[in-house]
Amino acid sequence: MSKPLVHIQDLCVRYGAKTVLQDLAWTYERGTHWAIGGESGSGKTTLARALANQIPYQGSIELNLSSDKSPSVLYVPNWYQFTNLEGDRNFYYQQRYNTHQGRDTRTVAGELAHFAEQENQALAEALPLVQALGFEQQMDSQLIELSSGEHKKLQLVKALWSNPQLLIIDEPYTGLDKASRKSLNDCIDSLAEQGTQVILLTNDTNLPQCINAFAMVQAGQLQEVASPDDFIVAKPRQSRALPEFLKAAPEATSEQIIQLTNIHVRYGDKTVLEDISWTVNRGDKWVIQGANGSGKSTLLSLINGDHPQAYGLDIRLFGNQRGSGESIWDIKQKIGLISPEMHWYFDQTATVWHTVTSGFFDSIGLYTEASFQQKKQVDELLHFFDLYTVKSELLSTLPLGKQRLALLARTVIKNPPLLVLDEPCQGLDQTQTQYFNDVVDELCQHGKTLLYVGHYESQLPKSIDHRLVLEKGKIVKPQQKHILEERV
Repeated sequence: MSKPLVHIQDLCVRYGAKTVLQDLAWTYERGTHWAIGGESGSGKTTLARALANQIPYQGSIELNLSSDKSPSVLYVPNWYQFTNLEGDRNFYYQQRYNTHQGRDTRTVAGELAHFAEQENQALAEALPLVQALGFEQQMDSQLIELSSGEHKKLQLVKALWSNPQLLIIDEPYTGLDKASRKSLNDCIDSLAEQGTQVILLTNDTNLPQCINAFAMVQAGQLQEVASPDDFIVAKPRQSRALPEFLKAAPEATSEQIIQLTNIHVRYGDKTVLEDISWTVNRGDKWVIQGANGSGKSTLLSLINGDHPQAYGLDIRLFGNQRGSGESIWDIKQKIGLISPEMHWYFDQTATVWHTVTSGFFDSIGLYTEASFQQKKQVDELLHFFDLYTVKSELLSTLPLGKQRLALLARTVIKNPPLLVLDEPCQGLDQTQTQYFNDVVDELCQHGKTLLYVGHYESQLPKSIDHRLVLEKGKIVKPQQKHILEERV
């Protein structure tokens, strides 16, 4: 009788005084491919990193893998980390929009060639994966220019190309549009047919056909379940009263919050946005959609003041022409922003309290003393978001769902007239997404204007009443509320 692929006994992992996995046991038989779910912070990632021998642990993990095939175990983390040409990861948030800074990183083609050389892979074998994930148009793009979804594709191309014996992917669908998710599932099925064993850490139910076993991490243990419908996720939200300072209608000096006229953005020969004309009126709630790389994040960067090309374009914000004398901080004071990139680059030493308070000053980290009234508002907001008990903990140590809620609290603490939420629920499960969007709906009852990037109709705030769809940098579908009444 052949040995199981993986046999785990009495696995324990602790971070300081916190026990994450306790006496976990698991036998992973050959021929099965697993989806492992559970609440954010339950220990799924910890289990995966222990399997990949990336963290210290107690207990026994026996891997019965072939000694003549490498790599044996490949763990693919949720977020993609890249470096510049000198191996440095010390990037700042706005750097991706400064093209002279972008020359400091490789192109996608250069990164794949470098990976091929390092891993002794044939570069030609990567091309079918690049095509399958719809990544061909980004081959000449600098790494720092890529959106979060495009970074995810590059990460996945490398992982699938490596063809490991055991492939573990943490939140495989983060940042991917609907078509890319289907293509990824097809690629995983193909890899499984070639002999790779697969573990996906996800609460998603649209899985590759090869996935035939399911389990969840709960109370430090791994429990097998019949299907992903049985995964236990976050508890439904208990509604709380919105703090009084957020019930006041935010100040707005113009009925037109945003007016873009014939906007073009280019990087050298590459056109990112083409002939964009768009008006957002006070109180509008827009969803912005489009495939990965369609220009969504660039469009938002022109609005929130992070893109240097904004000063040469016909852009009016809050009734004022860009470049007519206002500073970038004047603009940011009226905008509350969340994006995957901001989350990536946020100060890893910030506590939850410092994170939320920094929203008053639009800083990545807290460098200014808050007033008594500001501190009072922070505490009120922490209670509203059920974050008060963890206010002294580092943001980076919280489950992803609570990190996003802390960043949403940071976004609204100054009660801005415009909320810009760029894929705010990326990586969250359905219950966490519903919780987040319910809060957004409550916030939007009091005069706020909303721009919300999201791929799935069923995972949008109910208050959305307009839609903008981008395709290859062009507007293809501006729509109003009656178009949005049927959600899928």
